[in-house]
Amino acid sequence: MRIRALTLDLDDTLWPVLPALERADREVDAFLRQHYPDVARAWPIPAMRALRAEVAAERTDLAHDFTAQRHLTMRRAFATCGIEDAPLEALWEIYFSARNGVELYPDSLPALERITGRWPIASLTNGNADLDRIGIRLHFAHHVCARDTGVAKPDPRIFAAAAERLGLLPAEILHVGDDPELDVVGARDAGLCTAWINRAGHPWPGALGRAPDVDLRHMGELVDWLERQG
Repeated sequence: MRIRALTLDLDDTLWPVLPALERADREVDAFLRQHYPDVARAWPIPAMRALRAEVAAERTDLAHDFTAQRHLTMRRAFATCGIEDAPLEALWEIYFSARNGVELYPDSLPALERITGRWPIASLTNGNADLDRIGIRLHFAHHVCARDTGVAKPDPRIFAAAAERLGLLPAEILHVGDDPELDVVGARDAGLCTAWINRAGHPWPGALGRAPDVDLRHMGELVDWLERQG
């Protein structure tokens, strides 16, 4: 196989996302407790998460847009407390800043630095990570996200959109990600080559069909493999 470019998942591939998401929820809750105590009492963190899941289940048309789902959740939480004008911009900035305060896996940045000089990379994510805020934008030729594309992984159309941005055939692109279904199966069905960042060393779920082209423990192994391919 000849790899001419990469598409790269972000959350849980380059960094663990859960700590940042949990911190974001805590900081939003702290703001509510200080400025809107009635809302904070009615909607503590577990209840707010449940409401967010309820909104997601109701608005399947927004499955590709976590930002819109979060805004709707806040509007509903405030409305139940008799407040129609929720401070969405302030709440979003608190959340978004904390959500992007991620800590990269130790292997991620060295790998990006090695890859960038030889292969163009397009980030390909269902989430709302901000490459500029995280400080890694210079390593990416393109940023392709579900919210802008209108569809989320594993839909083949988001992979096709990334291939179009890169100006390459799908078979010339290696998609790299941590999620067996969203990343590996989605990319495979769209015609891309696949690399599974399998940090925990799990066996490939046979029910998902053909295994990834390459199964790796971390990003450093990815670069070593790429360089062996030439």
